[in-house]
Amino acid sequence: MNQKERVIIVTAKTRLENLKKRFNTISQAKFYLERQGSDFDALKKEDSVMNFSVERVQRDLQGVAKTKVVSKEFLPNYIFSNKDIVVVVGQDGLVANTAKYAHGIPIIGVNPDPTQYDGVLLPFQTKDIERIVEKTLASRYQHKEVTMAEARLNDGQRLLAFNDLFIGPQTHRSARYNLTFNRKTESQSSSGIIVSTGAGSTGWFSSLMNMANGIASAFPYQVDEHTGRLTSMRLSKHTKNNSSLPNQVVAYEPLPWNTDKLVFVVREPFLSRTSNISISAGLIHQKENLEIESLMPQGGVIFSDGIEEDFLQFTAGTIAEVGIAKERAHLVVA
Repeated sequence: MNQKERVIIVTAKTRLENLKKRFNTISQAKFYLERQGSDFDALKKEDSVMNFSVERVQRDLQGVAKTKVVSKEFLPNYIFSNKDIVVVVGQDGLVANTAKYAHGIPIIGVNPDPTQYDGVLLPFQTKDIERIVEKTLASRYQHKEVTMAEARLNDGQRLLAFNDLFIGPQTHRSARYNLTFNRKTESQSSSGIIVSTGAGSTGWFSSLMNMANGIASAFPYQVDEHTGRLTSMRLSKHTKNNSSLPNQVVAYEPLPWNTDKLVFVVREPFLSRTSNISISAGLIHQKENLEIESLMPQGGVIFSDGIEEDFLQFTAGTIAEVGIAKERAHLVVA
C-alpha cells in the first residue's frame, strides 16, 4: 500500500464569489441582488461559513500533513497522486465531481454547514478533520466503494460519471440516434438518455420513476395491438370513473453504491414512422455496453453529474459505448 503524504483540499467558488466575478465588486453584486429582491445577507453568510471552513481545515492539518487547495474548475486538468488524500469542503455535488478525477484515492467529504446541506456524501464536519485525516494517513479508516459509469467515444475521448450520464441534445429539442442494447438496434427520437449509477439511482433516476408512476397512476394505459401505441384507458369515454382499472405503479429499489449494474432510461421516447420505443429502459450489467450512434448534425452532447460545461460533443458520426468504469470512487466514512 502506498504511503499517503499530502492532503488535497478541494473547494468551489461560492455564489457570492461568482457574482463578484461577474460584477467586479461586492457592492455592485449587492446592488444587483437587492434590485432582484434576493437576500444578499444569506449569500454573505454562506460565503463567510465556506471561507471559515476551508481556513479551519488548513489550520487543523498544519501539523498533520502537507496541504494544497485546488478549486473545482481546475479538477479536469489536475493530476492526483496515489500518495494523496482528498478532502472536499462544499456541497454533495462537489464530492461527486471530484471522484471522477481522484480515482481510487480516499475522499473525505466535509460538510461546512449541516443546517444548509443534506450531506449524503459529507459525513464529517470541520471539527472532525484532524482525527479522520490521521486515521486515513495510518490506513485505519473505513470506506465505501462507489461504482462509476463511463462513456467511451469512437474518437478515443472518455467521460466518467459518479451519479449520472446524460446523452442527448444541448438545448430543448429532440435527439436522434441509433440505440443498441442486448443485440437489438433501433432508431429513436427522444429528449435524451439518462444512465445512472447506484449512487445516482436515488437522484435524477428516482425523479424519472416518480414521474412515470405519477402518469401511470393518473392515466392507466393499454397497448393498441395494431399500432403498438400506448392508449390512455382513463381518458377513454368507455372507462371513465372505472374503479377496476389496473394499478400500474412500478416499485423501484435504489441500487447499492457498489453495484455491478447501471440503469438507463430513455426520456420521452417518440413513436413515429422513423423512430421506435421498444428499448426505453434497462439494466447494463458488468462487461455489457449500451451503444448510441448520434444522428444529430449539431447540438448533441454527453455530460455527467449535471456539469453541463464539461461535455463531450456527440454529433453525427460519433458512437458512444456506455458501461461500468474500471475506476471506482473511494469515499471515507469513518
